[in-house]
Amino acid sequence: MPVQPRTPPGVLELLPPQQLAFQHMLDTIRRGFERFGFLPVETPVFELADVLLTKSGGETEKQVYFVQSTGALKQADGKPPELALRFDLTVPLARYVAEHEAQLNFPFRRYQIQRVYRGERNQKGRYREFYQCDIDVIGKDSLPLAYDAEVPAVIYGIFRELAFGKFTIYLNNRKLLRGLLTATGVADDRQHDVLHEIDRLGKQSREDITARLVGEGFGLDPARVARLFDLMTGHAGDAAGTFAALRAFDTQDPTFAEGLAELERVYQGTLALGVPPAALQPNLAIVRGLDYYTGTIYETLLDDHPRLGSICSGGRYDNLASHYTKSRLPGVGISIGATRLFSQLLEMGIVGAAGRAVADVLVLCVEPALALDYARLATTLRDAGLNVEVYGGDDKLGKQFKYADRSKIRLAVVYGSREQADGVVNLKDLHAPAGSPQHVVPLADLVGAVKRLLG
Repeated sequence: MPVQPRTPPGVLELLPPQQLAFQHMLDTIRRGFERFGFLPVETPVFELADVLLTKSGGETEKQVYFVQSTGALKQADGKPPELALRFDLTVPLARYVAEHEAQLNFPFRRYQIQRVYRGERNQKGRYREFYQCDIDVIGKDSLPLAYDAEVPAVIYGIFRELAFGKFTIYLNNRKLLRGLLTATGVADDRQHDVLHEIDRLGKQSREDITARLVGEGFGLDPARVARLFDLMTGHAGDAAGTFAALRAFDTQDPTFAEGLAELERVYQGTLALGVPPAALQPNLAIVRGLDYYTGTIYETLLDDHPRLGSICSGGRYDNLASHYTKSRLPGVGISIGATRLFSQLLEMGIVGAAGRAVADVLVLCVEPALALDYARLATTLRDAGLNVEVYGGDDKLGKQFKYADRSKIRLAVVYGSREQADGVVNLKDLHAPAGSPQHVVPLADLVGAVKRLLG
């Protein structure tokens, strides 16, 4: 009995028309990264386990896939595997920068578009294999705040070109958040837990979160909590109002002042890079990366589809590779979870199958005896930069035209003994209305005529 073909759960496997649309999305992201001068980096799909897991733990370590050959498995004798699949692109980047530090030019601007792997539970919207598209700017000892302002401009350029609908890039600052919590009476050792609660704003009711913060678990003053939440949510969509309220906030905390100054500089710097105010807003309820980010933080949402969550997020961190080097390597970056985003947009009908084929032209097999002529015609068109497919069988022309139509190929080249004798080629625009005339052109004008028809 044949084995039933099936894909494992937690992967996104597409048919060619959808795969072309996904590839278009990745290519657009890549162009957007390169437009700002970011350099491509690829790291191995697996890393040495002791290197990869140096800074992980908890749920992340439980989701790691370990790699072992059958030969190594026999020789393992109970020892843990030496290799593990990467679960994100950040840890491999840290290893990469620390290992090649002497050869890299700082600030180091890198982009990486690769698959990562996590042992997620099988559920909708969760993937075990998925693409991440990351950029980071890594400094040595220090990194100017100007790079924090540049990152949202990269995001804006990419999502404007992708045209998924209106979107907003939200900014916050972790120093500002810490200063606000200090002014609210939250001790340093409890700020982590309180930020967890604040991160639930928009997902749970303000009343429920407040009840936990003023209850026995935290014991915060109700009036201070109310003032904090009023400040965080009271000026949504109003950048000027948000900054005015922050400047008027009654605190002398230096961390708050530093965070506010950074947030204003990043906001104004991003506007100067051409991002319109309608697409850029401060949002004090953004928390992100509770143990990782130290300054600016970003989230990007589609305005008409907030339930998708953030489609692009990231921020500033103090020291990328502290587990691998004594050098101080601060940085700022963002990540786009391309697989999850595409699958959700596909399900919602916001993106669909590609509307055109890879091939621009199909050379039909009118007469099998002219097979070498068809090969030469295709070569001439390919040499001119066109994508060309040659129909290899000797099926009836009706079947060949049907193949071209299903493949969404725009032009068909019809060339038989009659055309050969007259020194011409017959071009048929398969996207033209029914009954439209074919285009008979001199053989010497084949390339020019095809390019004119394709526009």
